Amino acid sequence: MIFTGKWWALVLEGIAAIIFGLFAFFRPGITVGALIVLFAAYALVDGVFSIAAAINRTDRSGHWGAMLLKGILGILAAIAAMALPGMTALVLLYLIAAWALVTGILEISAAIRLRKVIAGEWMLVVAGILSILFGLGLAAFPGPGILAVVWLIGTYAVVFGAVMVALGLRLRARGREVEVERRAA
Repeated sequence: MIFTGKWWALVLEGIAAIIFGLFAFFRPGITVGALIVLFAAYALVDGVFSIAAAINRTDRSGHWGAMLLKGILGILAAIAAMALPGMTALVLLYLIAAWALVTGILEISAAIRLRKVIAGEWMLVVAGILSILFGLGLAAFPGPGILAVVWLIGTYAVVFGAVMVALGLRLRARGREVEVERRAA
């Protein structure tokens, strides 16, 4: 019953996501500005957590420098994106591509060092390879790359929004069902 009373919040969240997704398709320039802010926020959070992981490591052995470097580069990328809001989409794209390449290399390096400590380090290698391929793809095809990123974000937002609206409406219907059941009992 707690969730069914807030069905409208999910519907509003879904509608907002759909509107943002439609802007991504019909006004990609506006979405690129939002992408700059989102990238900066993501790079900053990733950088802070990477530095925290390097500082607060529990094993005190091994190499923590890669995590620290990754964190510093993430924070620098965030600062660069926010300090130069007038930068072109192309510059942003190359910034994201460079960040993805460096991050991928550092992830693979960390996986190699961690192979004796944890099982499943191959997943970090796969993440690193994906990061490198993403960075190379963006650098090789900058025009279609930024448009593809905007369209992917738009597609995600529209689909996510539709799911949230459907969930909200389903919760509304379930709330009514519960109310009818309670009255009948």
